[in-house]
Amino acid sequence: MNIYRIIEQYIIEGKTGILATVIRRLGSAPRDTGAKMFIGEDGRTYGTIGGGKLELDVFEEALKIMGKGLTRIFHVRMNATTIAEQGMLCGGDVDILLEPVDKRYLELYREAGQCSEKGKRGIVITRFGHAGFLKTFVGPENMTCGDPITDEQLIKVQRYFDQRNPVVIDGDTVVEPLIIYSPLYIFGAGHVSQFISKVAKIVDFYVVVIDDRAEFASKERFPDADEIIVDNFDKVFSKLDFTGKEYAVIVTRGHSYDAFVLQEVLKRDYRYVGMIGSRRKIKIIFDNLKEMGYSEEVIKSVHAPIGIDIDAETPQEIAVSIVAELIQERAKV
Repeated sequence: MNIYRIIEQYIIEGKTGILATVIRRLGSAPRDTGAKMFIGEDGRTYGTIGGGKLELDVFEEALKIMGKGLTRIFHVRMNATTIAEQGMLCGGDVDILLEPVDKRYLELYREAGQCSEKGKRGIVITRFGHAGFLKTFVGPENMTCGDPITDEQLIKVQRYFDQRNPVVIDGDTVVEPLIIYSPLYIFGAGHVSQFISKVAKIVDFYVVVIDDRAEFASKERFPDADEIIVDNFDKVFSKLDFTGKEYAVIVTRGHSYDAFVLQEVLKRDYRYVGMIGSRRKIKIIFDNLKEMGYSEEVIKSVHAPIGIDIDAETPQEIAVSIVAELIQERAKV
């Protein structure tokens, strides 16, 4: 879930809210630093910082400061007594930054959201000390928006671009690397693809659906997809980035299309490629790849049969098995 995109939409609609971010965690608290929850003025919440009593307390605190322009560090101490009394499963201490969503930062939220989705690195800097509440986004090539920062400050925070979790510096500044969404290319717009798109979006993939049939590759059939590209498979690769971070799932409507798309993906840098099909079909395609000169190492990189073996049968179950394999691959360092 792209929290920044949700905040952007709230601001466009003239609404506000509170953004809650875990900035410190000790012990076995449920979510790591960087976890976010947005509480809208309408009472709706997006994302999670751990659920249960912790989330309820943060929600109630957010409502208290809603619309007042206040920034607050909310301290949650989950000691053994508290855990026992409230039936909690996790303990530990958590500090959560509660910050107002301000329309003057609309461009910042938009840029941060877009960079996350496109797999581009960036950092969000939030300052809440004596100078008041200030927020800056630093994107690719040191592009900045929001409140200005000095060259000295810019140099100081650049080291955090490649970190995974936010850090608090100088006691009143949170430097937070963007969550990078993994780009997923789904080749084919059939029934299985519909469910892959839905499930993959839930777990923070940037979903691109590709097919040559406009009646299949449509927003009505793929409401969760970030992009839908209608083009011939032999032309579409000129429109796609392959930087080594991309996941490709090949589920087209036919053997020949699957074989062609796989050949094209294997010519490029990718993080994952998987192809649906029976073992007989896969053997035929792999044998053909060998005859074309593709190395054994390259062919072995293809996940086929695709997905984790859970005895899946329905399109929904097949989609779950495929996305589970994507998650497993993404977790590898």
